[in-house]
Amino acid sequence: MSVTTLVRHLEIPWGVTFLPDGGALVTERRTSRILKVGPGRTPTGELTVAAVATITEARADNEGGLLGIAASPTFVKDRTVFIYYTTKTDNRIAKLRLGGRPQPIVTGIPGGGLHNGGRLAFGPDGYLYASTGDASRTENAQNPDNLGGKILRMTVDGKPAPGNPSPGLLVWSYGHRNPEGMAWDSHGNMFVAEIGEAVWDELNVVQPGRNYGWPMVEGIGGNAKYDDPIVTWHPEVGVSADVAIKGRTAVVTCLRGQRIYLVTLDGAIAHGVNSRLVEGGTADTPGMRWRPGAGVAGRPVEALVTEYGRLRTAINAPDGSIWLTTSNRDGRNEQGPSPDDDRILRLTLRSASGAAGG
Repeated sequence: MSVTTLVRHLEIPWGVTFLPDGGALVTERRTSRILKVGPGRTPTGELTVAAVATITEARADNEGGLLGIAASPTFVKDRTVFIYYTTKTDNRIAKLRLGGRPQPIVTGIPGGGLHNGGRLAFGPDGYLYASTGDASRTENAQNPDNLGGKILRMTVDGKPAPGNPSPGLLVWSYGHRNPEGMAWDSHGNMFVAEIGEAVWDELNVVQPGRNYGWPMVEGIGGNAKYDDPIVTWHPEVGVSADVAIKGRTAVVTCLRGQRIYLVTLDGAIAHGVNSRLVEGGTADTPGMRWRPGAGVAGRPVEALVTEYGRLRTAINAPDGSIWLTTSNRDGRNEQGPSPDDDRILRLTLRSASGAAGG
């Protein structure tokens, strides 16, 4: 694999979405700015950066602020993006036409200083998905009438999408603590990276209507009532923040663990088998458990350990690479930020198929 720096000197970059011109929009959690990154280059070869909006409605409070962003599938025509942000009273999702003000489409998502979730992405079905946290109130995750601790699925107007498990509700899955990463493979399987409490962080294969256990279960519990994750990590080597899928490889970023994991996915996932129903045990290594035969082909491989500090966002770029963002200016890196932080990194794997490289 290879890593190059695309941008330096950002302030807690959180969400990334790509535009038809090859550039990207990037949110900064604390400043509430939306930046246009690229496609132009500076004289040093890095991507150009320009602020295009400031979301004054967003309130930066610890883990809250301006979080996820997703460009409309019809951006060329409507120049609209969708943003997820924290206010004094809640988290909300809004439409934003660049140059205008946010128009909320979903309000009342529990918010606070911690566990806001916040990722936005359009799925392969064309609908908008959002990850929400429990906002430090664990009962939210199991309450079907509460929007906290869920994956939500909606139309571009913020209405429940056709085919949701419960007609008339936004909820796609529940029992989540603080999911911050979402991605799909080429078969349409949805993967969610989730930050646990003090024992296990998770990589889940998410299916509609399923219960992922929080707060009843953390990690691989083996209870048929809940869907188990396919990989779990202890926080000291994890705090899994996001996931991108390249071929058969899931690239999972870690905040506290200051690394990525390359998780090779097996045929059970490729054929859409519910990992909860696949028989088999778990494999263990210090700080990590995974499920051979239930989604994972072998031991996940660590990479970039402590090289760039805390790593948050992972997203597939139009050129076949994966963009990663650092999160070293959030006050949680004990070594403090480097002079170049925060950065956007460009990760390329060894082959176009996504095979893990070293």
